Amino acid sequence: MFSLIELKRGYLMARPLSEEKRKRLLTAATEEVATSGAAASTIKIAKKAGVAEGTLFVYFPTKDDLLNQLFVELKSDLMGFLMIDYPIHADIQGKIRSLWTDFIDWGATYPDKRKALRQLGVSERITDSNKDVGEALFDNLQDVIEEGFKTGVLREQPLPFMSGLINALADMVLQAALGDEIKLDQYKALGWQALWGAIARK
Repeated sequence: MFSLIELKRGYLMARPLSEEKRKRLLTAATEEVATSGAAASTIKIAKKAGVAEGTLFVYFPTKDDLLNQLFVELKSDLMGFLMIDYPIHADIQGKIRSLWTDFIDWGATYPDKRKALRQLGVSERITDSNKDVGEALFDNLQDVIEEGFKTGVLREQPLPFMSGLINALADMVLQAALGDEIKLDQYKALGWQALWGAIARK
């Protein structure tokens, strides 16, 4: 990444941008979006990141650009977390349970990331192309669901409906546990029972 700086004679030269500073801005944006949604203040984001607001716009030309890059970053972060110990050779139930467990653990470990992603996921400021990029990151996981439909393991239903169900149950689990690890394990197991009962063929 580079920014352009103007010299005395009008010439421009490229100056490399700091990846560490970019990450600080995204972290600050995550915290603000988790609280305020897409209405998050760029002034507050910059202040939290320890830079001037003008610096924020060197890295992200517009607020929409910041929100869209954050959306893709959060999707990528979630996908990476889900894949750490994903059981490639497990059956459909084993794969989906692993995804459920890790999805809850990601939300419990990074509550601001989950809240920010939920906020951005319903924001009109996220472009269709970036929503497509976010969905593409999960193509392999959608293939697991499609395989479950084809083999009869899962009850066929629209993917958006299933996604909404998973998110609603995850919200219930995380809210009920409220940072208590023992409760988290208990409610995570109860949530799984409810989820599998809702999506699996009897």
